[in-house]
Amino acid sequence: MPLNILVLAKQVIDPEMPLSAFKVERENRRVSVPSTLPPVVNGFDENAVEAALRIKDGQEATVTVLSMGQGFALEVMKKPLSMGADTLVLLQDDAFLNTVDSFAIALALTTAIRKLGAFDLIIAGRQASDWDNAQVPLAVAEALGLPSVTTGKKVEVGDGLVTVERQTPEGAEVVEAPLPALVTVSNELGQPRYPTLRGIMAATRKQPVIWSAQDLGLDASDLRPRVETVDLYVPVTDAECELIQGEDEAESGRLLALKLREAKLI
Repeated sequence: MPLNILVLAKQVIDPEMPLSAFKVERENRRVSVPSTLPPVVNGFDENAVEAALRIKDGQEATVTVLSMGQGFALEVMKKPLSMGADTLVLLQDDAFLNTVDSFAIALALTTAIRKLGAFDLIIAGRQASDWDNAQVPLAVAEALGLPSVTTGKKVEVGDGLVTVERQTPEGAEVVEAPLPALVTVSNELGQPRYPTLRGIMAATRKQPVIWSAQDLGLDASDLRPRVETVDLYVPVTDAECELIQGEDEAESGRLLALKLREAKLI
């Protein structure tokens, strides 16, 4: 039996776009970018695709990519197919517009995973570059009752186990978990492979499976956010610089100490 791998991937605003194009609509509590700037696949999720394909390189396996959103750019979301993934499933519905609540996203993804059927391994990026919550993969693992291993930089599968070398602040550690399991990976895994011309041509011939909220049996009440965004704005910073000068270095130091004491910093 081939190994069945599912990769969670997200379409995000290009983090390399010019800062001048980044706009926060405070009244609508959302971020907007010009339509001329195309989105990209989240960078950590490309690492997840690469991790799945490395496993596929070494043994018989199928790789399915699952994404949730609204207004997908197919030429962007087909990149995992051109890298070597087998199937692309898109959860696309106006009900998902501006859905940033991790619980609602995890619910939709979990429902789709159950509809797709059993998977041996789910791989996701450690976090998305738009909101940086790093919550959705772990919520999916919890909902499916799967063991989870985070921030992997090397993922191997064999004998019913997934072996993950994890990146930690102190260095690295190796963790094993029984399959099925969920693993998140980080950029320490290495550079994702570039799509080949053959892969790009094959991807153009593949059509994604597209499911709406109704196809998943979900409605607006199911996707109601548990966390409410009450405000979204660019913080204003204000800094002042005061030069402390004395007759000599010792005098300047004494005056600086007095200023710091007045500010209750020392």
